[in-house]
Amino acid sequence: MVIEQVDIISNDEIAAGIWRMSMHAPNVASAYIGPGQFINLLSSDSWDHLIRRPMSIASVKNNTVDIIYKIFGNATLAFSQKTSGDSMNVLGPLGNIFTSYNDENISAVLIGGGVGLAPILNLYNESNNPIMIIGAREGGEHFIEHDPQKSIYLTTDDGSIGIHGNVMDALNEIDIPENSIIYACGPEPMLSAIKEYVETKSISAQLSVESYMGCGVGLCQGCVIERNNGQMKEHSYHEKYSLVCVDGPVYDSEEVIFG
Repeated sequence: MVIEQVDIISNDEIAAGIWRMSMHAPNVASAYIGPGQFINLLSSDSWDHLIRRPMSIASVKNNTVDIIYKIFGNATLAFSQKTSGDSMNVLGPLGNIFTSYNDENISAVLIGGGVGLAPILNLYNESNNPIMIIGAREGGEHFIEHDPQKSIYLTTDDGSIGIHGNVMDALNEIDIPENSIIYACGPEPMLSAIKEYVETKSISAQLSVESYMGCGVGLCQGCVIERNNGQMKEHSYHEKYSLVCVDGPVYDSEEVIFG
């Protein structure tokens, strides 16, 4: 983990309200270990935005680190206004990584919902012949092609592109091998549905949990998720709960409890 003042190479809107930023970040890139990790960014050096924003890493190539983000508030709006040559302060890379995705005995099924697609796209570029499902509300939010021949499935809530429905509708349409591991990132209801799905199918899943974070290093205790610990001692906070920033963001599906 490093703190680095990085230079922005490009920052473009690639779909409706969705942006891709490329940064020259040699120190962060050299510390990167794999898909699933994230970085924490300051939108400015002013008092207007004091809290860093966590962003999953979408790719690392040589000294370049990319993120994909959606405008949700003032901080992400400030991100979108950055141009080539501007700089940002970055903390990272943080968190753990997906595992076993290159195991020849495993069929990887990658699922991304909303802006949870960033680590999934990163994982797609590192995996061998995966199945990928990406969900969005409407077609304008997609920036890749629906191509079942290449095992790439897009879903839209309004049916404008790909499969009409959400990622679970697509997952239920596709025959996935028995030796599959599902790798997913997205909103909590989606992850909860996937957790239930793999329990009924008796297959494994690794879930990248999205969470609000303040520090990204476990100090603020702001990104708590309940964990499934059968050996939990009574009144043991640290055995009942996990911090997404330091223990995650990637968890085996049986490790965590949603809702």
